[in-house]
Amino acid sequence: MAGDDLIAKFQVLGMSEQKAKETLKNANVTKNLQLALAAAGGATLSDGTGMLIYHMATKLKPQTADHLPLLVRYIVEHKLDNTQRVDAALEYLLKCGQSLNANIDVQALEKECGVGVVVTPEQIERTVQAKIKASYKEALLEQRYHFNSFKILQDVRGDLKWADAKSVKAAIDVEIFDLLGPKTEADLKPPTKANDKPKAAKPKAEVTPAAQTAEAASDGATTISELMKTKVHFHAPGENFKADGYVVTEHTERLLKEHLARTGGKVHTRFPPEPNGILHIGHAKAININFGYAAAHDGVCYLRYDDTNPEKEEEKFFLAIKEMVEWLGYKPFKITYSSDNFQQLYEWAVVLIKKGLAYVCHQKAEELKGFNPKPSPWRERPIEESLRLFEDMKRGKIDEGAATLRMKVTLEEGKMDPVAYRIKFISHHRTGSDWCIYPTYDYTHCLCDSLEDITHSLCTKEFQSRRSSYYWLCNALGIYCPVQWEYGRLNMNYALVSKRKIAKLITEQIVHDWDDPRLFTLTALRRRGFPAEAINNFCAQMGVTGAQIAVDPAMLEAAVRDVLNVTAPRRLVVLEPLKVTIKNFPHDAPVQLEVPDFPQNPQQGTHKITLDKVIYIEQGDFKLEPEKGYRRLAPKQSVGLRHAGLVISVDEIVKDPATGQVVELICTSQPAEQAEKPKAFVQWVSQPIQLEVRLYEQLFKHKNPEDPNEVPGGFLSDISEQSISVVVAFADRALNQAKVYNKFQFERIGFFSVDPDTSANHLVFNRTVGLKEDAGKK
Repeated sequence: MAGDDLIAKFQVLGMSEQKAKETLKNANVTKNLQLALAAAGGATLSDGTGMLIYHMATKLKPQTADHLPLLVRYIVEHKLDNTQRVDAALEYLLKCGQSLNANIDVQALEKECGVGVVVTPEQIERTVQAKIKASYKEALLEQRYHFNSFKILQDVRGDLKWADAKSVKAAIDVEIFDLLGPKTEADLKPPTKANDKPKAAKPKAEVTPAAQTAEAASDGATTISELMKTKVHFHAPGENFKADGYVVTEHTERLLKEHLARTGGKVHTRFPPEPNGILHIGHAKAININFGYAAAHDGVCYLRYDDTNPEKEEEKFFLAIKEMVEWLGYKPFKITYSSDNFQQLYEWAVVLIKKGLAYVCHQKAEELKGFNPKPSPWRERPIEESLRLFEDMKRGKIDEGAATLRMKVTLEEGKMDPVAYRIKFISHHRTGSDWCIYPTYDYTHCLCDSLEDITHSLCTKEFQSRRSSYYWLCNALGIYCPVQWEYGRLNMNYALVSKRKIAKLITEQIVHDWDDPRLFTLTALRRRGFPAEAINNFCAQMGVTGAQIAVDPAMLEAAVRDVLNVTAPRRLVVLEPLKVTIKNFPHDAPVQLEVPDFPQNPQQGTHKITLDKVIYIEQGDFKLEPEKGYRRLAPKQSVGLRHAGLVISVDEIVKDPATGQVVELICTSQPAEQAEKPKAFVQWVSQPIQLEVRLYEQLFKHKNPEDPNEVPGGFLSDISEQSISVVVAFADRALNQAKVYNKFQFERIGFFSVDPDTSANHLVFNRTVGLKEDAGKK
């Protein structure tokens, strides 16, 4: 049907011309509306009926599409006369959808949708009055017209399920007016919020219809638990058939019942990394989504190593992956391996061949690359021949690269017949030389999910193109089929997460190893001092949507500051020491001062520092010729010493004769309570210990170092010369007992963490992040 004709037809439903044009852009809704108009058979559509048909067409899922004529008939006959009844009908039909070609119990459908149930205006009025009197009167009198009356509407609809929403809202408005009277000037002003503060900007993310993930990126979740419990809405275990795109067969109902019997109805998720590299910040999101969703719903999560590519797998990666999962605070229900199932996977491959759904192919790997590879000339080879050749592959009788096993299925992107098995004459770290054929991700993943009774197979958006093969393969073998849900992956600007490219940075000696603090691997972030809690909170703030997210490191650093600000005790350190001698030191000997670990909360503990005649301040806290607005120490300007109760003034300046550089200040002091209040207080140390302090900046100069348009010379040419600098700092002796990964705030400087290179006689600190005000300046 031509576009103009369709627009006219859609306008008959009650749409404006603009809305009709917009609707045409959605192929699925357009198709449903065409079928609905045909099913209506030219019936006259009274006011509202057409828009109910439109509402139904937008909500209809493929699993219930066969029942569209029934739904249209009920709408035209005014049995489904509002959106609530239409939604109830769709939900009921979806429940029936786990049985292929299920017979619909019309009486049950009508009961479920409240067909014929009439709620009178008198019933609505009485219920509204009773609800307000019992539960809302005091709040209304206190908050007046700022009260959210939607709460009352929800409460009333709980008792009067089929009441018209507009009628309920009108009755509520009348009762509120009777109680409060006309609006006053104060009622017209926007309400003031307690602790009102601007929210940090978050990256925009939107949910795609295909992904059907929860809208959570911008609605305020601050922890993974909050995100998963209140913002994310996946299907309930056993209700797989309700998910968009899920394929129902004659076995679905039985398989789901057996699955529920095995799991007890618990959520089962899995985190399935390849053990060929170190996890990065994007994996942190995946870990939090998989483990977090299971934890929030009293379920379990497997750590499953996808170890099907033995040439790239190393023991250190297996250990590091487990360590990082546990560092983020999660304990796997079980640790499993895809290789646990090699025998079962092989047997299922034989089943596929016998069913004519897989075949042995001799096309080379390079022939299969790209979007439009040539169809295989061996696609229709006899089943017996493929069985014999597959056995030859298994026994090592065919050369590596000379044959593959391919599945007869077309992916969403149009790619035909993905490879299920390939030949690799490489020993496996767990199975040794038992196998020389190894399954691919496309073949292995869904089958391992089925074996582990996974309820929610949560993966990043690039795997959406594999969803059809996921469902096809489980159904072809007649086994339990989980639901695949996709979410947008997390990318970090000014960073690399490619394992191959990070390995290149290491071999080129640009970074030291996978845990170099300039990288965004999880081991690197831990070494730099990022708390696991901060990474988890950051992932929660990103939400779970279908949109790919790319954020600046500043957003992650803000989450780190939020945690360290309340957990990292304060210490006095100077990075560039300048000697100061207090000639009228007010004590006969060095004194011990007790200072709080957290100045805002002294009850959280204290530590002792030494104050002596010779102290050290930051070189930047003194200027011979200060500019206007300079607030620290200068020849004619005094400064206070943090925690010391002293204000010092410059009497004499000592310079290096050779360079003219200031090397010492001779100062006099006054008690702070007697001196004129200084413009600033600075940190200082006395009788200090030495620290090696490593100061890190962004490794790359450009936001997208892998983009040839932005960096024509490639990512290796984009390295910042200022990505690391090392200084010898002076610190208070209270840091002498610091242990590896202990975190501190160096007052007025930033947050720092003890590096693993630390030894008994050599303390090494990494700058984790600067202070908030420094980040703003940057």
